[in-house]
Amino acid sequence: MMRSILLLAAFGLAADAARAEPAAPVAAQVPVTAPAGAPQAATGKPRLRPDLTLSRDIVSFGDLIAGLSPQDGALPAFRAPALGETGTIQVGRIVEAALKNGILREALDLDSQGLAQVVVTRAARRITGQDIESAVKTALLERFGFDAGAFALVFDGGAPSVAVEPELPGEMVALDLTYDARSRRVIGRLAVPGSAATRLKPVRVSGLLVETVDVVVPLRPIARGETLTAGDVMVERRPRDPGTNDQLSEMRAAIGKVARRSLLAGVALRGGDVQREEIVGRGEMVTLVYEARGVLISMRARANEAGAMGDVIAVTNLNSKRVLQGTVSGPGRINVSPPGGGHVAAAR
Repeated sequence: MMRSILLLAAFGLAADAARAEPAAPVAAQVPVTAPAGAPQAATGKPRLRPDLTLSRDIVSFGDLIAGLSPQDGALPAFRAPALGETGTIQVGRIVEAALKNGILREALDLDSQGLAQVVVTRAARRITGQDIESAVKTALLERFGFDAGAFALVFDGGAPSVAVEPELPGEMVALDLTYDARSRRVIGRLAVPGSAATRLKPVRVSGLLVETVDVVVPLRPIARGETLTAGDVMVERRPRDPGTNDQLSEMRAAIGKVARRSLLAGVALRGGDVQREEIVGRGEMVTLVYEARGVLISMRARANEAGAMGDVIAVTNLNSKRVLQGTVSGPGRINVSPPGGGHVAAAR
């Protein structure tokens, strides 16, 4: 009877100890990294574990201390952190609770390994913003007949952070949802079936559906002058930018082109970011080819500007010093055809 009273007292005093010094949230992990049957210290004393990961909401003495009997190890000691959170329990609190429950006769009976605290992590499965958006879109189709596949949900204040029990495989579903077709605003409550966490506190979301478009984005930083390949870019759907109308939407518009400036990974490409690879440089000596009435004349010229295959650029005939417009037809080659099949201007 006395031991039960001491146990309840210890549990009540230490109920929030594992959350007293919270650390950063962690992703879902396997239950209890250090099993209760771990080896004891070489001295034969029960040994304190430095850290552990739990899938339960209660930390038992067996979770904290290796080498206890099954009966003592099963006794509840502290409340675990919230789902997906990490906290610490001071060693002094653990020793105090163990003494009150008769698990230890004195503090020296525990091999603390010189630890000051034990780190406790509560395993969880993280629900992403994409998971939430998918649940909202499914509900829109089922309840309102609205296919939101071409839209993105922009959350008010950002996507909520949601953690549920790690053993639950189900997808998030909408408990209730309202949708204004004129403003495209949605408000709803969502939960994961079987989750006590979302049953007690459903996930509340609100946001705006915005139209999305295909955009080409680099997968890595691209240096100025570098030629883009199929492995350097990908197509993503993103909210339409009303202030931009020249974003690239197809891979072929980028592949084989040269970056005109340094490009950042993940930033949508615009038409002015890339150009066809220049095969004639400004000031370069080129072969000027005239074709008229079956006559082919070639001579040396200087390119007044750079150009890619098919570009029309200005060139200076080195013989006549006249400036002509020609089409880049190959590396160092410019074709000039007189209009209407008349005289070849540079031949006079």
